[in-house]
Amino acid sequence: MNFVYSIHRAAVRAAFTTAFGLLALCLLAAPVLAQLPVIKFVRNPDPAPDFKLKDLDAKDLSLANSRGKVILLNFWATWCGPCRAEIPSLIELQKRYKDKLQIIGLVVDEDDDSNVRQVVQAEGINYPVALSSTEIRITYGGIAALPTVFLIDTQGRVVQKHVGLFNPGLYETEVRALLDLPVAAKVETFDDTGGIFLKHADRATALPGVEMSKLTQEQRATALHKFNAEACTCGCKFTLAQCRIYDPACATSQKRTAEILAELSGTIEPKEKALAPSSPNYVLRP
Repeated sequence: MNFVYSIHRAAVRAAFTTAFGLLALCLLAAPVLAQLPVIKFVRNPDPAPDFKLKDLDAKDLSLANSRGKVILLNFWATWCGPCRAEIPSLIELQKRYKDKLQIIGLVVDEDDDSNVRQVVQAEGINYPVALSSTEIRITYGGIAALPTVFLIDTQGRVVQKHVGLFNPGLYETEVRALLDLPVAAKVETFDDTGGIFLKHADRATALPGVEMSKLTQEQRATALHKFNAEACTCGCKFTLAQCRIYDPACATSQKRTAEILAELSGTIEPKEKALAPSSPNYVLRP
């Protein structure tokens, strides 16, 4: 009886010690996890628009040819300083993950590939490069700034977009995460509200340079509906919402969204009510 009791007591002690140890490890790990960098991927990613091009070696180039690999689709230009600055890190990344990663460079500034060939040779670029067509640029949102990189997962879906020069360590961390390799980072997801593809601007609850904090919930919903229903007249062929996301510096969409907010808040009368029948400039039309 004492022997059985001793075994039971030892088992209880061991279980308690193990549980306490796990709890202690969790408590110790919590501050470390809180300090880890965060990488973010789109929650419900869209398929990457495919294309068919010839690279500088006259080989067929498409996303389909690299299906099953992570793809970095890099839109760049030969005159773009940040584009040129990140080329060495892209070369090293391609070397390191050559069997699981495909970097593709699409040049947006040249109609003649002779200058591009010189840059590719001088830099020692080890991934395919081709001249991007206007249609491809439009399909990917117009490419408002350079460099612009679309991160595509092994299933051919766009999970992130980076505009401007980025830390090469970020690219590698994202690639490793998509390849299910260990990473020293927390992975979070987010909804695309136009930042990846402009067609999702209608999901946005906030827009660059548009102050809606003083609106009621109903007014905010009305404003967002108007921003997505009305086209911007700057020549971009986007809605007001899309234009604010694509080009926050656009004075035309900035002015018009401000007018809509003023109309909704009662600061000024709506345009359609601005002219009264008694106005000498008002003309009745059938």
